Amino acid sequence: MAEVVIKVEGLCKKYRLGVIGTGMLSKDLNIYWAKLRGKPHPYAKIDGDPKSFEEGDFWALKDLNFEVNQGEVLGIVGSNGAGKSTLLKILSRVTTPTLGEIKLDGRMASLLEVGTGFHPELTGRENIFLNGAILGMTKQEIRSKLDEIIAFSGVEQHIDTPVKRYSSGMYVRLAFAVAAHLEPEILVVDEVLAVGDADFQKKCLGKMRDVSRNDGRTVLFVSHSLQAVKNLCDRALWLDQGRLMDMGEVTNVVNQYASNKKALQWLKEFSGPDEAIGNQWAKVKKAQIIPQLSSPDEIFDIRTPIKVVFQFWNLQDAVRLSVELAVYAYGGECIFVVPSASAVYQKGLIHSECMIPGNLLNNGSYFISLYVVKDTTTTLFEWHECLSFDLEDYRGEIQWYGKWHGAVRPKLPFVVKPIEEHGFNLKGEI
Repeated sequence: MAEVVIKVEGLCKKYRLGVIGTGMLSKDLNIYWAKLRGKPHPYAKIDGDPKSFEEGDFWALKDLNFEVNQGEVLGIVGSNGAGKSTLLKILSRVTTPTLGEIKLDGRMASLLEVGTGFHPELTGRENIFLNGAILGMTKQEIRSKLDEIIAFSGVEQHIDTPVKRYSSGMYVRLAFAVAAHLEPEILVVDEVLAVGDADFQKKCLGKMRDVSRNDGRTVLFVSHSLQAVKNLCDRALWLDQGRLMDMGEVTNVVNQYASNKKALQWLKEFSGPDEAIGNQWAKVKKAQIIPQLSSPDEIFDIRTPIKVVFQFWNLQDAVRLSVELAVYAYGGECIFVVPSASAVYQKGLIHSECMIPGNLLNNGSYFISLYVVKDTTTTLFEWHECLSFDLEDYRGEIQWYGKWHGAVRPKLPFVVKPIEEHGFNLKGEI
């Protein structure tokens, strides 16, 4: 039976929104004294039942209970504000819980944000020794790892430069190299790796797999890249608004999280022309994104065709109209524009739809703009950023740790085969 190295029981964390102190000196002193003695928040149970969480204060974590085994790689997933970083900060002793208990067996190294654990005035080399000393290692132990750390980080030329002059990418490179090579029993990595370039991210993910499988160390990994979580982790933990929604085999948890992840803006609809947005020429009835899933259990991802439906009231008689659909990346780059055929329409409700094929768009966030155009030249109505959606490679047929290069990643016919050439052998000899 695997040894449990992290055990969390009844963990809660409460923040008092907009308030510093309780407003009463006696209460503030009691809270301060409790923290010095390592005791729970003395007014947590008075201020609210941690099982109901109905009060006005913000509960970042709500009654978490779970265990992590030695040598396990645990992925932690959830939307922004779910409580992932708060959980890691409590595990790393950066902040204290309001209620609950945590038991850790072994040294922990944490990479929570750029610059964690580094002194800006010290050089990269000096910070390596500082971090090793914090972990309880001797100078001889640190020296034995020094060359390996510097080589992995790729900052050899700047290792004797104060780290306050490092870029954020250099900071992360050195910080991860230190955390991974100084042999902590538990390694905690937050989304900070996203600061590094794609090659270094891939290198770090490979290193985390190695220290788990070969050295028996435990890794906690937070990432919004669900494909990286599926490729790296054994199990996953899903947080939502501070609550533990599910924990188990990584593929099952990630797929459940992905299928429950709400769309940003998939539907805009108006009951009648009087309530609808528009102008004297056209008013919107409905705009909608409809993923074309073959079954209720299928996950919406980059392979899924997407139907875009646009209905509007045409307020003119005998006018030649067409509809245009434009897809933009969240950075503002236009990915493509698709026009419909133009035709003459009378007053009334007009329905249009366009199918975006699967295996076209890359991982990322997108928004859609819709246009009603007269005579293929004059835009009568423009509805910018009316719909939006996220795409990920949740099924991961090709093992890849990050986003592919390019705005699109189409699946095109690509033939690769050996050929026989007369008079030529494998050694290249004629």
